[in-house]
Amino acid sequence: MNYLHLTLPTPAENLAADEALLDLAENEGVETLRIWESAIPFVVLGLSNHVAHEVAASARAQRVIPILRRVSGGGTVLQGPGCLSYALTLRIPDTGPLTTITGTNHFIMEQNRSAIERAINQPVAVRGHTDLETGGRKFSGNAQRRGRRALLFHGTILYAADLHLITRLLLHPSREPAWREHRAHDQFIGTIAASRDQLIAALREAWSANETASFELAPHVLAPLAARHTDPAWINRLA
Repeated sequence: MNYLHLTLPTPAENLAADEALLDLAENEGVETLRIWESAIPFVVLGLSNHVAHEVAASARAQRVIPILRRVSGGGTVLQGPGCLSYALTLRIPDTGPLTTITGTNHFIMEQNRSAIERAINQPVAVRGHTDLETGGRKFSGNAQRRGRRALLFHGTILYAADLHLITRLLLHPSREPAWREHRAHDQFIGTIAASRDQLIAALREAWSANETASFELAPHVLAPLAARHTDPAWINRLA
């Protein structure tokens, strides 16, 4: 497994990098664990999210931070400082858990759960399909995008995130897992008591990401993908 520690300058480029890694896995079979953390707070809609149903009207009107849309499912999240992001690309074999969406969710989430639990020496549970919680609070949300031969599984881990900003910018989600029980953000979301380095080490151990990536994501590959993420027609496609 290749390990790529790469944060690009803009939100759009960072979303584009995950897509480029999926294309690399799809076309060349290269599997990668990427770690990144944006210095710029920004909202990311899931593929099927409606902007007006997920983002506070004041944030939409004032555009206080960028609002983008990713290519994977799941809910709307806030990226930024204190929010560790990872992207995992894997080949889809002929048999085994990765051949289905449900099997992939279970397999990858259990790997991540177990590694993080060992790192913090506290119970961590998978809730819903792709949430991680400890102490009853969600600290990680995850989603996947599948190709014919490879998949992208990516997510966020809140370790020092601005929870007040999440409450201010994001509406109560239009769709929520049963385990949320209608709790407001400040009653449902929390941060995990772990350092950035601890979390990175845990993810690298979980996926045996011991090989520092020798490839680079070329600007001509990233540019068209990033351009879509700044296109209002894409961001507001369900508006």
